[in-house]
Amino acid sequence: MEKKMIHLEKALTGLGKEATPELLEQFSFYMEAILEKNEHINLTAIKDREAFEIKHFVDSIVCIGHPAIEDAKKIVDVGTGAGFPGIPLALVYPEKEFLLFDSLNKRIKVLEEICQKMGLKNVTLLHGRAEELAKKKEHREQYDLCVSRGVAHLAILSEYCLPLVKVGGWFGAYKSQSAEGEIFESRKAFHLLGGKPEGQTDFPLEEPSLDHSVFWIRKTSPTAAKYPRKAGTPEKNPLI
Repeated sequence: MEKKMIHLEKALTGLGKEATPELLEQFSFYMEAILEKNEHINLTAIKDREAFEIKHFVDSIVCIGHPAIEDAKKIVDVGTGAGFPGIPLALVYPEKEFLLFDSLNKRIKVLEEICQKMGLKNVTLLHGRAEELAKKKEHREQYDLCVSRGVAHLAILSEYCLPLVKVGGWFGAYKSQSAEGEIFESRKAFHLLGGKPEGQTDFPLEEPSLDHSVFWIRKTSPTAAKYPRKAGTPEKNPLI
């Protein structure tokens, strides 16, 4: 490992996880692999390694310690992009099963290659759209936890994510720390989709400062079969 990942090590320790040399080496390998691939396909705008460590790795593990992740066995990452937050969480929780999917097949192919090189056995990668995946019996309401760093409005993300979560499970939305307004605006969406907002998780350490908190929505009842609506409709006519 070229440089010790000080911010990640401190974050893991502060969140109650052992930052072993082997784990930190895995994170370092993943970062270097993404940055190498980033020269050929747009995966991340963050190329500085310290910023990458903070904004992708530390940010992804903010949810550590919450019952939603600690108790989950099957986790789905919607719109994973360059693998965040799914891959960092899969590295920290090798005993849990992760499905990562994205609408851009080029990204999925890159992640498949990197995960194969890393020998990650607890990650499945899938190309597809959320509105299609959530209609399939093998995925609908099959996951204990859904996570997403998607930039769409929370009402739109909820329509894509909550149908994948089993009753009693959780949806963890990585949003800016000033997203309380989205929670308020999304009350109708939560009600229609079977969810209930239950607080947020902020990063407990003063340094480094992060842009994201995780807003938690608990799945309290089954999602009606008509959700999610066909492609494009949630964006054009969100449930707000």
